[in-house]
Amino acid sequence: MSPARRSNPPPLRRRTARQAPVDPTFPIERSGTIPGVAAKKRRGFDPHTFLATLGEGRKFVLFPKKQTIFTQGDTADAVFYVQTGKVRLTVVSKTGKEATIGILGEGDFFGEGSLAGQFLRMGSATAMTDCSILRIDKKAMMGALHREHEISDLFVAYLLARNIRYEEDLVDQLFNSSEKRLARILLLLARFGKEGAPESVIPKISQEMLAEMIGTTRSRVSFFMNRFRKLGFIHYNGGLEVHSSLLNVVLHD
Repeated sequence: MSPARRSNPPPLRRRTARQAPVDPTFPIERSGTIPGVAAKKRRGFDPHTFLATLGEGRKFVLFPKKQTIFTQGDTADAVFYVQTGKVRLTVVSKTGKEATIGILGEGDFFGEGSLAGQFLRMGSATAMTDCSILRIDKKAMMGALHREHEISDLFVAYLLARNIRYEEDLVDQLFNSSEKRLARILLLLARFGKEGAPESVIPKISQEMLAEMIGTTRSRVSFFMNRFRKLGFIHYNGGLEVHSSLLNVVLHD
């Protein structure tokens, strides 16, 4: 009699632990540290002090109001860091039409396209106010990014934030009304939502420039600015004073 066949046991099933869904808005630290502690460590790093100790290839430059920092078509051979003041970024089309693509303030980099193989400036940079700018040669900046992890982390974080801002600008342009776009630009200029106290009074900026930035006409900007003033969202007092209540325009459906 042939021996009874042993039936092969069913393959063992691996039990996989079900992972709880992750809230994408919650800051997760790869190192496993508590987000609050890591944030305190990051705030302990002073980019002003570090950038000032780069050594050769960097220099401080003072630009008076309305002075050109670089012009579209110039050689892209340096990165700039705003220590104080406001800088306006513009581009000019082949037909001569100028558009404002950004207004930068303290703690912002610009001219970083030189690090990605850009040989000529794609736009121009002009001081909107008296500015203190740190100019860093391309070679010196590349060396610092490879050599110093802190400046590399700072710079990458800045570029990611800038990319997110561009995506938000695109969504804003596609889906929001010109009134909401204007309110958002004013809040960004006043640096609401960024670390530190917001700047309630922003440098003088023309309605034509605001119209360029949000893609509408000057008359529409004038209409909305008058409405914001009557509602108490903004106030003119030696400059444009922006109140946090302007957020109501952005958040209102």
